[in-house]
Amino acid sequence: MSLPASLSELLEFVDFNQRSFYVSAASIAFNPTFWNIVARREYRTRFLTRAFGGNSQRACYALAITIFSLGLLRDFLYERALRDQPSHPALEGPLAQYAAYALLGVGNLFVISSTWRLGITGTFLGDYFGILMDDIVTGFPFNITNAPMYYGSTMSFLGSAILYGKPAGILLTLHVLIVYLVAIQFENPFTASIYAKRDKERAKADGKPYESKKEL
Repeated sequence: MSLPASLSELLEFVDFNQRSFYVSAASIAFNPTFWNIVARREYRTRFLTRAFGGNSQRACYALAITIFSLGLLRDFLYERALRDQPSHPALEGPLAQYAAYALLGVGNLFVISSTWRLGITGTFLGDYFGILMDDIVTGFPFNITNAPMYYGSTMSFLGSAILYGKPAGILLTLHVLIVYLVAIQFENPFTASIYAKRDKERAKADGKPYESKKEL
């Protein structure tokens, strides 16, 4: 079964001989893998909290700075990879550019608004440090999706790919989406178990029956 002609044509404009393409792909996969491994180790051993003299808040902020810095490096490597790739004329028209700006706008809105709702510790895995939120976040953008930061970031990647007119960027965006979907499958159940444990302990302390809640 052959690929659709349009997709086949787009793939012809991907230069798989460029080292920067694979470096970008590796960076995209590395970041969520890194923060999930570090955060889970922190949850089980408190090694970061101990390194910061028992101050979980400082430890969480240190991880936040590290994750944010790795994100900037990932974005730089992605932009460099796009510059090394050929452009496709179909992605350089005005409609494509309008779509690119719309994706970038909505994507950044999702990321910024979700960070605003959660705060620094809520955004950067504070629950793994024992810094838990009191209530479920249900306002925008969490009333649209339970992972607005991931989907917003994916939209921004796609918007950048179209803005640059690079089919390779679209392929890397698909890679981004797959990596994030895998990360969600690991993160959501684990985070839910953290809050379930907290709620169970609270109910036990209050002498009330425990009732499971929707994850944050």
